[in-house]
Amino acid sequence: MKHNALLKHSAALLASILNGRSAADKAMERYFRENRELGVRDRGAVAETVYACLRRLAMLRHAAGPDAPATALVAVQLLTQQGWSARALEQAGYPERPGFEGRVLAERSRSLGAPDLPLEVRTNLPEWLAQRLVAQLGEEETLRLAEALNQPATLDLRVNTVKADRATVQAQLAEEGHVLEPTPYSPLGLRRADRAPLFKSPSFQAGLFEIQDEGSQLLGLLLEPKRREMVVDFCAGAGGKTLELGALMVNSGTLYAFDIVAKRLEKLKPRLARAGLDNVRSVVIGHERDERVRRLAGKADRVLVDAPCSGSGTVRRNPDIKWRPLNLDEITATQQRILEAAATLVKPGGRLVYATCSLLREENEDIVNAFLAAHDTFHLVPVGEVLARRNIPLPDMGEMLRLYPHRHNTDGFFAAVLERKPL
Repeated sequence: MKHNALLKHSAALLASILNGRSAADKAMERYFRENRELGVRDRGAVAETVYACLRRLAMLRHAAGPDAPATALVAVQLLTQQGWSARALEQAGYPERPGFEGRVLAERSRSLGAPDLPLEVRTNLPEWLAQRLVAQLGEEETLRLAEALNQPATLDLRVNTVKADRATVQAQLAEEGHVLEPTPYSPLGLRRADRAPLFKSPSFQAGLFEIQDEGSQLLGLLLEPKRREMVVDFCAGAGGKTLELGALMVNSGTLYAFDIVAKRLEKLKPRLARAGLDNVRSVVIGHERDERVRRLAGKADRVLVDAPCSGSGTVRRNPDIKWRPLNLDEITATQQRILEAAATLVKPGGRLVYATCSLLREENEDIVNAFLAAHDTFHLVPVGEVLARRNIPLPDMGEMLRLYPHRHNTDGFFAAVLERKPL
């Protein structure tokens, strides 16, 4: 792709993401459909540039100016991380006066470690999030966490144990030209550092694996569903964890997948067929107190609540999410309602796992502690006990699961294991 085309398309796509409401991946799909002249490599170059800009947006705005247009932000990115020169930018038609390169590179050099810079710039995180993380972790560890959050994520997949074991899938993928290594914590996972077209592989078409972050896999393992049980995935979404739970149940028993968005559950149907699972019942509900939920009161052996959240733990994969406005009070109120409703489904002696992909205490420990204070029929099971029983090497995890990109090389996840006391 010529320099001017890369700059033009990257700037246009970045502007549409920053000014729109769609997630970055959806905006990219739409943009590439509208610009079919872009080949596979061209689309890859544009996507890589835009994602890099979203990861480093605070620094780019600091270097180019707070009101700089998307073209200037892309120009700074091309200069500082992708090795372009001022001459290349001139050839691409970027209308900047001489000296732009020197000023930007000098600012970038200063930004690397200058303690006088705003925390938002040093972390490339929005100020509200950076400040909350400093309050939880301290400034030094927040900077390490931010560095990890602003790197591309690994490509993790979960082996479908209904059809094959991990070693078999690893060997078959290697024969297909895809070399992956076992994940260090999840016994179901395989990993590679870079992206690969695994969706086109014969192994994927045969239903031998699904793409799923290693941290997300651990949530299902904490629930420990058994054969012939009744299990509920309360916020199923497109069903990534539903598929894992169905496999852990060895395609037996009954697994309910609840969600309020019908389109999400529709996307689950072909995935279930590919995985060879027929123990899942997809149920569209209107809200957490829907009559279809209440019919299962006190009947479920196990309930997973992967609660809607800020998504702050997933910014390696979704860097645009950190720049979108959110109402944290509204989110935590929703989480409280969902946990209350989901808990009514758990039978005496049953288990509930409350989980989020958030880094924030307000969405995690605070929600669980408030619930336990109001419900003496439930008690907390230390996650360390569950992990040790399953031979998962995560020492010093304490009472609740906390996964961080800079410590564990997973997305940021939280989970608490709650059990209802027997009658």
